[in-house]
This record gives sequence, structure tokens and C-alpha cells, in this order.
Amino acid sequence: MSEMKEDPRFPGVLIHVSSFVDDGAVVGRGTKIWHFSHILSRTVIGENCSIGQNVMIGPNVRIGNDCKIQNNVSIYDGVELDDAVFCGPSCVFTNVNNPRANVSRKDEFRRTPIGEGASIGANATIVCGHSLGMFSFVGAGAVVTRDVPNFALVAGNPARRIGWMSRAGERLKDDLVCPRTQKQYVLQGGVLIEG
Repeated sequence: MSEMKEDPRFPGVLIHVSSFVDDGAVVGRGTKIWHFSHILSRTVIGENCSIGQNVMIGPNVRIGNDCKIQNNVSIYDGVELDDAVFCGPSCVFTNVNNPRANVSRKDEFRRTPIGEGASIGANATIVCGHSLGMFSFVGAGAVVTRDVPNFALVAGNPARRIGWMSRAGERLKDDLVCPRTQKQYVLQGGVLIEG
């Protein structure tokens, strides 16, 4: 069951034989789709992405280039991942705020944009209608119930900002210098920007 094959519909893409990609989906070169995943029609996945096991994406979802989606993640209509987004195992995207099994709310799906380079930890929940800023970092198990600023580190339920992260994914200390790259960041009016 470890067999990966190139689908003639998607040159340069490897898809495990246990996964399905519906007609009408677009998958970029260099992307790998692992075991037991399902990509629905009208989904666009960029280049060089890794789609883990038991992942469901779509319909009407856009995934940027260089994204990594770990196992057991469902990405619904309205979610948009910019380039280089990391989705940790079993993280959750909701699509409506007040679901009921016997009430159809498909016309109430909310847009949920995830900014470039954002990271979402394992088992975190992103409540629909909220955005994650560029290079933000959502801690494992956090529940995001409001917009997350660029470079913010959030954790808890509900998620609160507990610090700042660099573009390289390092927690910034009070001097706002990335310990990996030595890049300086600046806090202006409560907003972190690259110096």
C-alpha cells in the first residue's frame, strides 16, 4: 500500500493509490498526496505541497505553493492557505459558527484566510471567519476565535497572544531579534514588522 503514482492529469504530481483526486481539481507540479486522502473538485493546490494521510480538501479551496498539511486535516470551502502554510496533525477548520445536524447552513460558510508562512499546531481549531496573519504561529490545541496578527504567537482556549515569532519560526525575546537569522523586528503601534 505504499505505492505512489503519477496521475496523467497532473504531470509531476505523486498520488498514493489509496487517494482520490476528483475531476475539476488542479494540483501543481511537485506535490505529493499521501494515503487515504480526497481532493474534491474545484480545489486548487499549488506546487511542491505535501498532503498527509487522511486529508480532505474542498470543494472551492485554494492552497498555495510549498504548503505542508499533516495527517487527519479537513479543509473546507472558504479556507484559503497562502504559500508555505503548515497545518499540524488533526488541526481543525470550522465552516459555520452554529452548526446543527438537521439545519443546512452551506450558504453561511465563512471565508478563512491563512497568511503566508503561518503555522498551525496539532489539534488547534481555527473558527471560521477569522484570519491568521503572515508568519503567525498557533500553538498546539489552541482555539482561535479572533483574527491573529502577523508574526503573533497565540495559545490557549480562547487563543491569546503570548509572544511574537520571526519569519524563521523562532520565538522573539524582548530585543525582537531572531536568534536564528539575527534579523531585527520592530513593534509599531502594537503591530510587529520586519526592520
